[in-house]
Amino acid sequence: MKKTAFLFMIFTSLVFSADNIIIKNSNYGVSQTIQNIKERAIKKGFGVFTIINHKGNATIVGEELQEAKLIIFSNPKIDAKMMQENILAGLDLPMKVLVYRAGESKVELAYKKASSLKNIYNLKNNKLLSQADKMLDEITNKAIK
Repeated sequence: MKKTAFLFMIFTSLVFSADNIIIKNSNYGVSQTIQNIKERAIKKGFGVFTIINHKGNATIVGEELQEAKLIIFSNPKIDAKMMQENILAGLDLPMKVLVYRAGESKVELAYKKASSLKNIYNLKNNKLLSQADKMLDEITNKAIK
């Protein structure tokens, strides 16, 4: 039974509706948008773990890819509380924002709403999930304008 429940959670985490993924246009290039997110996240008390350069990694193996970078950051108080409810929430934590070139002159960012983890991991703390959504929204809104 536990194995079936685990497989179900993994499967459902791979199937997200468009409502759970937020996409925003940025007024800046990819690198500047990433830098803006980093600065805003730190001001909000988040720690920044790393920035992954997807295009750079693709180039290393001879593949082409539009410019794309992923920033991974965390507010340990929020993440720990989610994982105390269900340790498997750690599969989707820490928080991530993908910034990418969408065409010749357009830059976008995308992230999963924290509240999208509620049903996947049976999280009950709606206030915490709402707070995480609000923080992600504030960080990304200030980073793109």
